[in-house]
Amino acid sequence: MAPSKVMLNLLHVLPAFADESKLRLNALVEINSSTINKYEIITETGTLKLDRVGFSSLAYPFAYGAIPCTWDHDSDALDIEIVGVTEPLAPGCLIEARIIGIMKFDDGGEIDDKVIAVLADDKRMDHITSYEQLGAHWQKETQYYWEHYKDLKKPGTCKVNGFFGVEEAVKTIKECEVRYQSDYAPKFN
Repeated sequence: MAPSKVMLNLLHVLPAFADESKLRLNALVEINSSTINKYEIITETGTLKLDRVGFSSLAYPFAYGAIPCTWDHDSDALDIEIVGVTEPLAPGCLIEARIIGIMKFDDGGEIDDKVIAVLADDKRMDHITSYEQLGAHWQKETQYYWEHYKDLKKPGTCKVNGFFGVEEAVKTIKECEVRYQSDYAPKFN
């Protein structure tokens, strides 16, 4: 189905930034932490779909979603990891997330970067301004997850290429906004 401007789809209606000066993003939640189910928002319709059940017992160690009006190199909205979530988020809901970094990621030869963020309105996270404040173990756990979550299907195909700060995250988001306008938005009828 071709995307349409008359079809309400928050992936194409909302801007990426809710408030750029405060590093706040709009994000659509696809997945809660502690699940092996991979839900994905269908780009054309905005419907949340069970994409697959994970191939291993490795569960997502964070909530996960998509940033509206962005387009990454993998021909999908730019991904976002929402860390430090204490209560489950309803898949499909809209949240505001505050950027604390980005993880550069290669998924089987495709660039598939992940913005790292916290819930913008969670006072428990106000003191977290950089992914580095999450600690070395968080970084190891996250890298391990991404480099091994597909091992039973396609071993050795995923590689984390590093964790970077807020400036690199904002740069990547802006590049993905431009790519959305040039590569995806022209498909609207």
